[in-house]
Amino acid sequence: MKIQQRSRIYVFIFSFLVWIALTSITDIQEVIAGLLVAVLVSIVAGKFLITSEKSGHIFKRILSLIHYLFKFLWEMAKANLHVAFIVIHPSLPIKPGIVKIKTNLTKDSAITVLTNSITLTPGTLTVDVNLETKEIYVHWIDVLSTDVDKNTKTIGGKFETLLTEVFE
Repeated sequence: MKIQQRSRIYVFIFSFLVWIALTSITDIQEVIAGLLVAVLVSIVAGKFLITSEKSGHIFKRILSLIHYLFKFLWEMAKANLHVAFIVIHPSLPIKPGIVKIKTNLTKDSAITVLTNSITLTPGTLTVDVNLETKEIYVHWIDVLSTDVDKNTKTIGGKFETLLTEVFE
């Protein structure tokens, strides 16, 4: 089976499972609508999930994805508490600014998930991505360092290793 076909099958299955999880299925029409939406999504975006052969087993990648989701939720909760603390204590000195971080990710899908994870974490916002130099520019509500390596470890490092296991 070709890589594109396999990717579309995985996207179809995942899309349909998400549809089932988000809707309270009470009628066969909702199942049919979910199947049609999953087919449409897999036709349009199915080729982007798997772009090359990977030696790792699919179940290992799925476990890494689940681990990433829990890690992301944990980091989001911590960031929410930090931003809430800043809001509650307005006299707290913060130092907003734009910092540069580096990434070792090569796939567009992995970089997209990383930048979206950074943006969805309160207190940070991805501003720009330079694919040639593998640099991501992030607006950070409380800049702790101007060192690129420290910022890379603090902001992107918590997600990058898991995303490498999932996408690369």
